[in-house]
Amino acid sequence: VQLQASGGGLVQAGGSLTLSCVASGSRDVGSIFEISAVGWYRQAPGNQRESVARIDVDASTYYADSVKGRFTISRDNAKNTVALQMSSLKPEDTGVYYCKLEKWNSWGKGTLVTVSS
Repeated sequence: VQLQASGGGLVQAGGSLTLSCVASGSRDVGSIFEISAVGWYRQAPGNQRESVARIDVDASTYYADSVKGRFTISRDNAKNTVALQMSSLKPEDTGVYYCKLEKWNSWGKGTLVTVSS
């Protein structure tokens, strides 16, 4: 199963972006996707990759303190997608954002988010 993140771009501070992560590449992708939590991570230049948000199989959600109240994660199992809605963006949100199928430790290619001040 491959994951593809998209939706990144350049935005001014205070703006919004929505990232999307789509799973594909297997006849059983739906079964594989729906039984796994999905996480969003980001990596800023010179920093380690950090967890941003996660959505579990039962749709329970978890957020890093730095994004609580500003980011919302959601999933659509019928489309094998997870979205990350980001609002009130700050320059410190800049980085490459990655999604991950937690159960399978499967990472997608990232998408770059740049927030200008």
